[in-house]
Amino acid sequence: MKRSLLILLCLIWSASAYSQIRLGQSRYASSKPVDILELNYAKPQKYRIAEIKAMGLTTLDENAIISLSGLKVDDRIDVPGDAISNALKKLWRQGIIGDVKILVTKIEGEDIYLLLDLAERPRFSRVEFNGINKTQEGELRDKVNIRGRVVRDDVLNTAKRNIEKYYLDKGYLNTDVKIYQDRDTTLPNSVKLRFDIDINSKVKINEIQFYGNEEIADGTLKKKLKKTKEQARVAIFKDIHTRIVEADAESIKKTIFHTDTVSKEQTISYINKNFKLNFFSGSKYIPKEYRNDKDNIISFYNSRGFRDAKILDDSVYSFSEDKINIDIAVEEGRKYYYRNISFTGNYIHPRSVLLAKLGIEKGEVYNKEKLDKRLNYDPQKGDDVSSLYQDNGYLFFSIDPVEINVVGDSIDLEMRIFEGPQVTVNSVNIKGNDRTSDHVVMREIRILPGQKFSRKDLVRTIRELSTLGYFDPEKINPDLKPNFEAATVDITFELEERPNDQIELSGGWGGFFGFVGTVGLVFNNFSIKNIGNFSKWDPLPVGDGQKLSLRVQANGQTFQNYSLSLTEPWFGGKKPNALSFSFNHSIQRQVDFLNRNNFGNSLGFFKITGVTLGLAKRVTWPDDYFSISNSVRFQNYVFDQFGTSFGLSYPSGNSKSVTLNTTIARNNVDNTIYPRLGSNIILSTALTPPYSSLNKNINGESTDQQKYNWLEYHKWMLDASFYTPLLGSTKWVASARVHMGFLGSYGNKIGIIPLERFVMGGDGMTFNNFALGQEIIGLRGYENQSITPGRATRGTANPDPYGGVVYNKFVTEIRFLVSPNPSATIFLLAFAEAGNNWGSYKDYNPYDLKKSAGMGARIFMPAFGLLGVDWGYGFDRIPGSLNRSGPQFHFTIGQQFR
Repeated sequence: MKRSLLILLCLIWSASAYSQIRLGQSRYASSKPVDILELNYAKPQKYRIAEIKAMGLTTLDENAIISLSGLKVDDRIDVPGDAISNALKKLWRQGIIGDVKILVTKIEGEDIYLLLDLAERPRFSRVEFNGINKTQEGELRDKVNIRGRVVRDDVLNTAKRNIEKYYLDKGYLNTDVKIYQDRDTTLPNSVKLRFDIDINSKVKINEIQFYGNEEIADGTLKKKLKKTKEQARVAIFKDIHTRIVEADAESIKKTIFHTDTVSKEQTISYINKNFKLNFFSGSKYIPKEYRNDKDNIISFYNSRGFRDAKILDDSVYSFSEDKINIDIAVEEGRKYYYRNISFTGNYIHPRSVLLAKLGIEKGEVYNKEKLDKRLNYDPQKGDDVSSLYQDNGYLFFSIDPVEINVVGDSIDLEMRIFEGPQVTVNSVNIKGNDRTSDHVVMREIRILPGQKFSRKDLVRTIRELSTLGYFDPEKINPDLKPNFEAATVDITFELEERPNDQIELSGGWGGFFGFVGTVGLVFNNFSIKNIGNFSKWDPLPVGDGQKLSLRVQANGQTFQNYSLSLTEPWFGGKKPNALSFSFNHSIQRQVDFLNRNNFGNSLGFFKITGVTLGLAKRVTWPDDYFSISNSVRFQNYVFDQFGTSFGLSYPSGNSKSVTLNTTIARNNVDNTIYPRLGSNIILSTALTPPYSSLNKNINGESTDQQKYNWLEYHKWMLDASFYTPLLGSTKWVASARVHMGFLGSYGNKIGIIPLERFVMGGDGMTFNNFALGQEIIGLRGYENQSITPGRATRGTANPDPYGGVVYNKFVTEIRFLVSPNPSATIFLLAFAEAGNNWGSYKDYNPYDLKKSAGMGARIFMPAFGLLGVDWGYGFDRIPGSLNRSGPQFHFTIGQQFR
């Protein structure tokens, strides 16, 4: 037996040595091959490598392959020996060789000639996908980027896993991926790769059940699963059908009329099991989101005082071919309360100040989420313990809450504070502003070199840069590089430009009306200075933050409007004083479409030409969110057989006005497109000189042409919007708005003028009913201009003045952000609003409001602005009609503030 074992070991050693090196005929030498028996495997000999060649290569470089082997000419190696075996291992490890042999082509004395006999692995020449659409194929090509790579099993397995993960993230758990390889005859040593993909049906969640939760109900816990939702269903009908099939009349009666005596717990359980009305929530199962949602469950328990809560076990199992069930077993533990709270390491602020800023009292329920916010950063209040220090330069400040004692259900906390040195801002830099000039960005930055670091100023700077509209608000990133020893910090604001110029383009041919449409261009980052610098044209000169707006609107022969405006937000370059200029010319015509002999001819027109020059500035009192703007506007009104449409006694004539407009505004919203937090309040007034008081020839007996030659009035407008996030979410936002307008006179000699009145109803736009010399107010759920005094008598022999002198409007909205993508920001909304419009102050009744409710959607695209559609239902009777308003669709372009 020993002799047999010895012979076997010798054979294995001989085979191993032979696998390292073989003799053969060289294609590079004509000498006789060396006989294998001349090599003594028992006594390896030392040779000098005289030559190394490689054969069998198609795409790889010969010198590179020889170098990878580790063998070099003039090296002295043992044959057989480790040098040969190591060379084989190195070549195999590269993963690009399918087969390798090292041959001896010749031995001359101490010189040995080696030949690397190689077979390259084929490479992937192209990738094809079957069974999916073009959009999915385009996305998968980025995830399966293996063209040109060597054919290896690990590469194929990785590609397959990436495809399966791609569909797993979309809720397709049963995706089947098959891989086929075919030789590509068009390229040497190449393989075509084909993925046959069967995504099967999307797997949805049928039911989620919790076990072990005694303190918090199932329904409450399910709400905390943000991305893991049950499929919508109303299963009571299925229950009735089942009982009918079973012919159980008594059961049917109990099901429909609920004649069973059931407990509260049974009722809640029945509702949770049979009623799921979350039609707008996805119910697909995504493992990554499910893991995050399990963490949300624990965080919610922690916020309710259950600091020891944990998930004992969870199970995901099949309910049907395309549905799964999820069972989650929790252990709640006991409910804890705060007892004693102490501070250590605090030298600047005493315990009483820190405790007041913390806002947590003894006996309060343990809430880890609230504790973290009040210690580190509370985005809604911005007033936390860290703000005491970091707003005063202490950038390195940190606070660590440590539970030093737990007795029963009470917890003692010790707040361990490290204050650190007071930090000065060393430098402030910006990057990513490729289109926008540096000075436009730097003038909005509130945290400057040489100042003490302030977190409040840093947050304010991010807000100011967001509201500029030039950068993606979601990607503004302040990169802080502090230096502890020098007590300084370098700040770089990383920005990403987004297009914010807008084009409004719509048009068509309205038959005998003529051209109908709008062409509008808004350049929000215009630059007068760069007009001569063609490198800054994109497509017009950009970079200095000026706003240029051009607009032409037409409704055939009946209406045309031409407007131009230019705003310089930093007039003079040193302070935020906005200088603005605008020009507007509008004409509205009455066209005869009834008389065949006069068809298409003008019956009269109304023109307004106006010029406005304004100056606005930011102020720091009461706080630096305020701004004041003043402007002077001149307008010329021309009537030609049109004055009676406004209730004037003369059909043709001319009126003029000069108004001083003052606006006081406070705006601290965090985002102009989708505000989540803050408010925007605007109080504006327009005042004309009291011409009637200055001209004694004008009195109540004067003609309308005399009284209204120079229009006199005062108009007051209030617009206020408030935004707050719901349930701490960044997607759900509640909005409340108030809009009011009042038009008055300076006395009874003239009274309130028939122009500049309020027209209410509809979408707040004038596509179908163009209105000049009036203030357009929207009210969804009602037709355009339907809530307007004087509407019923318009066109009669003795019309009343068209429009109201006072209006009120109140709006509440719940908004949900669908997509924050700056190229297409999308959100949905549900609204309830009420408003009315009165023709005189004696009729004014703020409780008499026309109410409506509905839902809508908005999409913001940089090139077109904000586009919207609403469906509203008006609950009240339209003035002058016996019918309720009922349902209405409305389309909007741009921010409809009023």
